[in-house]
Amino acid sequence: MTTFTFFGGKGGVGKTTVSSAYALECIDAGLETLVVSTDPAHSTADVFDQEFGDDPRPVEGYDGLSAMEIDPEREVQDHLQELRRQLNAQLSAAMVNEVELQLEMAHQTPGAYEAALFDRFVEVMRTADDYDRVVFDTSPTGSTLRLLALPDLLERWIDRLMDKRERSIDLYEKAAIGNQEPRRVMEGDPILARLQERKERFEFAGEVLREDAAFYLVMNPDELSIRETARSLETLAEADLPVRGLVVNRLTPEPEPREEGRGARYLRERVETERDRLERIEREFEPPVVATIETRVEEVRGSLLEDVASELEIAVDTE
Repeated sequence: MTTFTFFGGKGGVGKTTVSSAYALECIDAGLETLVVSTDPAHSTADVFDQEFGDDPRPVEGYDGLSAMEIDPEREVQDHLQELRRQLNAQLSAAMVNEVELQLEMAHQTPGAYEAALFDRFVEVMRTADDYDRVVFDTSPTGSTLRLLALPDLLERWIDRLMDKRERSIDLYEKAAIGNQEPRRVMEGDPILARLQERKERFEFAGEVLREDAAFYLVMNPDELSIRETARSLETLAEADLPVRGLVVNRLTPEPEPREEGRGARYLRERVETERDRLERIEREFEPPVVATIETRVEEVRGSLLEDVASELEIAVDTE
């Protein structure tokens, strides 16, 4: 069974670095691994110094590792085009024109990104049988949490839509034929069939997220990141998606004891402040801190990425 691992957190905390490093740990354990970036600011290409697209591609220099980058803007447009195709097949020309106008307006509103990305997200999970582990480098916390909360929310919404559709068909049949033999309009109704397909998709996503997924939050040792992480933990708990661990990234390295001067004093004070914050994180947050990673002077890639991987203390379950 493919296992899905998610690394989330606010923008700029280093999710791509951590998720890529964890992927190296997975392939070292003999797991065929896929890294999926759903962050609009894709950095996976920078980490591995290789371009990626909408389909998985092998990562050069790492046997057993593939990567892909999902383009949210493209997904929104593809999502809109698919809705148009379905409408043209099911509605009159006059209704299609009116609904298309509403669709154009809807795709400019908050939530359009999540709705479009959700379908691609589920498609990746459904077609991941070639991999032992799929690692999601997710978008910044707010949009990711809305995405992960969609299955349960939309499943209930679909149930209500199906109930309304069935009742409207029932009333239509009774009005059209009175007490005569029903025309069975409900059987083969394309809208009901579409709603049922969506419901099954949401049920699949919800089951996978609850039973076959692991969630980790990446954070920095600063107040803004701590507050954002606290909110994320509450939201994920409400969605019944427990977080297995926290990764504290970009800790300041301590200067050598013999180093003096303004720079050394600044570093020691910063290290002390971060140490206090780390103790607070371990004391106040329920998920354990599974890794503390020092900041690097250069961009993390190549051998530096392998160094970061060695600092992760996330168990790679190979069962």
